[in-house]
Amino acid sequence: MGLPVVAIVGRPNVGKSTIFNRLVGERIAIVEDKPGVTRDRLYGKGEWLNRYFHVIDTGGIEFGETDAILTQMRHQAELAIDEADVILMVTDSRAGVTDADQELARMLNRTGKPIVLIVNKIDNPDMRADIYDFYTLGLGDPFPVSGSHGLGLGDVLEEVVKHFPGGEEEERDDDVIRIAIIGRPNVGKSSLTNAILGEERVIVSDVAGTTRDAIDTPFERDGQHYILIDTAGMRKRGKVYETTEKYSVMRAMKAIEESDVVLVVLNGEEGIIEQDKKIAGYAHEAGRAVIIVVNKWDAVEKDDKTMLRFTELIREEFKYLDYAPILFVSAKTKQRIHTILPKVNQVAEAHSMRVSTSVLNDLITDATIMTPPPSDRGKRLKINYATQAAVKPPTFILFVNDPELMHFSYERYIENKIREAFVFEGTPIRIWTRKKT
Repeated sequence: MGLPVVAIVGRPNVGKSTIFNRLVGERIAIVEDKPGVTRDRLYGKGEWLNRYFHVIDTGGIEFGETDAILTQMRHQAELAIDEADVILMVTDSRAGVTDADQELARMLNRTGKPIVLIVNKIDNPDMRADIYDFYTLGLGDPFPVSGSHGLGLGDVLEEVVKHFPGGEEEERDDDVIRIAIIGRPNVGKSSLTNAILGEERVIVSDVAGTTRDAIDTPFERDGQHYILIDTAGMRKRGKVYETTEKYSVMRAMKAIEESDVVLVVLNGEEGIIEQDKKIAGYAHEAGRAVIIVVNKWDAVEKDDKTMLRFTELIREEFKYLDYAPILFVSAKTKQRIHTILPKVNQVAEAHSMRVSTSVLNDLITDATIMTPPPSDRGKRLKINYATQAAVKPPTFILFVNDPELMHFSYERYIENKIREAFVFEGTPIRIWTRKKT
C-alpha cells in the first residue's frame, strides 16, 4: 500500500500554501499575498505521530470563471481531490463564509470523502468566535488555525489521521520482484508493459468510468515471479487536463513506494525534459533500484554514435542516477525488450545485497590507506568501524571520531570504493556517519 494522500483545497488566497509548508516542514510552495500564485499541484510528505502521508497543495478553486489559467487551476485541484484519501478545506476567518466557499463545500460533500474544515488566520484567541459562521458549510466542526504561526495544526492532524485507510500492510514476498514503470505521459509506459508481458494486458482508453489507479499484474518468467505496476492506467472521457505533465507525479510516487525496481521511461524521439528529471528524482530519493529505459528507439534517426551521444546526455542530465544502467528499446517493434527482465534481476539482487562486516572493514581500511581521510584545523577524520545496517537500498554506517570531519567528497570516494569492490549496479547506496561512542 502507498502512503495516504491529503489534499489541501480552497479558494484563492486563504493560506493553503502556508499550511502546506507547515505540514511538510519545508518552504516548498511559493507564499505570496496575491490570489492565484500557486497554479499547479505541489507534492510533499508530512508526518504526525509516526504516521506518514503525502500532501498535495493546489491552486485556488474559482467557480464560474472562464479565464484559461483559472480553469486549469480548478482542473488541477479537482484531480488532487480525486487522488486524496482526506481533504483539507481551507477558509479565511477574515473574509467569512463566501459564495465560493459554499459552492466548494457542496462539491466536496458530493465526493463522499472525509473532509476536515480549517478556518485559517485565527492569529489570537480573541478571534476564535469567528469560526461559528463556518458551521453553515455543513462540513462538521471547523478547526481554528493560524498557518503563519503554526497554531492549531496539531488538532487538525489528529483529525486527519483518524480518516486514513485502515488495515495492516500487506505482507511482502521477498521472492517476488515488484517493478514500477514510471514516466511522463506519452513515453510509452503501457506499450512497454504490454511488450514485457507479451500480451495486450493494459489498454489505454478514453471510455468513461475506467480506472485511474495503477494496475498490478503478476507474472512469471524463467522461474522468477514479478509484479508489474503500470502507472499509465486509463483516462476518463472529458478530463483532457489529465494529459498534462503534472498528472503523472502522484501516481508515480505511489507506484515507487510499492516497488523494488523502477523503470524510468524516456521518449527517445522527444529527448529529455525537466519533468523526466523530476519523476526520476522521486525513485532516487525513495532509495529504489533504477533502470533508465529509452523507449521508441526505432523511431530515432541514427548513426553509429547516436546511442553514445544519448547516453552521454542522460549521464549529464541525470547526474544523481550515475549508478543506473541504460537500455534502448522499442515497445512497438520489441527491439531489445528481452534485455529488460535480466537487467531487473541484476539490479534487484544488488538492491538487496549484504556485505559481511569483516570484508567491509578490510575494504574501508585499504581505502583510507590509499587516500587518507580529510583533516580540519589539525584534526583528522578517523573511521573506526563500518557495518551494513540495511538493504533496499544498501545502507552503511561509518563510526568515526567526529562526523563533522566527513566531507561529502570523501564520502563519495568511500561509496565509489564500495561500488568498485561489489556489483551494486542499479541501486543507490546510503552512507551515514555516526560518532563512535
